[in-house]
Amino acid sequence: MGAEVVANNVYCYPFQQVVSGYLSKYPTPLEKNVTAVTTVEEQIDPATGIVYRRRIATCNNIIPSFLRKWSILKVPNIYLEEESWLDMKARVMNLKTRCLTWVQYASMNEESVYRESKHNCNWTEFSQKGTIKITGAGYLNCVLEKFAQTFLKQGAKKSIAVMEKILEEKYGSPVS
Repeated sequence: MGAEVVANNVYCYPFQQVVSGYLSKYPTPLEKNVTAVTTVEEQIDPATGIVYRRRIATCNNIIPSFLRKWSILKVPNIYLEEESWLDMKARVMNLKTRCLTWVQYASMNEESVYRESKHNCNWTEFSQKGTIKITGAGYLNCVLEKFAQTFLKQGAKKSIAVMEKILEEKYGSPVS
């Protein structure tokens, strides 16, 4: 079956500021569940200037204790892999994120885009689509997907709020 989460936002800050804020976003006291982000690969395409990055995020396991009764869910950390392609000429950054933990039981993927707004060149549009599919847990697949969907929705809202706070602290009030 699977579950889907969609999020959209317009940051009233220029593209370069939003990208800078995003790349320095974690770890932060504003989001205690992301404990580390490590860049494991970074390349610049000499022909296009596109910057490719692959990063690994270490996150606290936030699965409720009643679900951690199953040994497979009793892990201290969850690992996410993020790939990004930053094109400063086109003013767009594409991201793909996937969960590296529990890959034999679940797939969690997000695709995000930051791009200069078509309506105001001093604003940045953000869109994200995430999917999660759980297998191998029988009748619990649906329950776990619903929990994950709720968590991802809350996480998307919190992530947007954290970005807004970081941008305001770093660059001041939004641009109108």
